Amino acid sequence: MTEIQRFGESARWSDIVIYRGEARWVEVADDASADLSGQITQVLTQINVTLERIGSSRTGLLQVLIFLADLNDSKILNALWDDWVPSGHPPIRACVAAGLAPGYFVEMVISAAVAE
Repeated sequence: MTEIQRFGESARWSDIVIYRGEARWVEVADDASADLSGQITQVLTQINVTLERIGSSRTGLLQVLIFLADLNDSKILNALWDDWVPSGHPPIRACVAAGLAPGYFVEMVISAAVAE
């Protein structure tokens, strides 16, 4: 059986879990005082950092589940998303409304391929 790797492990969760060539993690904005656009930009930047950390890239994205506090914000999300996702390599994606922690507008759950 392939070993499960956990990074940033705490009693409640791990920051990143890698199993069988797939990494999974969650991103929320580091600075919740930013507006919606600022939080989305932060999260996309944080995903880039994590991808680099695990030896992957945006072309290795497999799936992104996006939780928005208000689905009416999809237009702003989509504009930033379309600039960020590499042409020819879009992951599967779902976007749903969710009750997020106060001050947060977006949360993303990411999975990406990594070299074993």
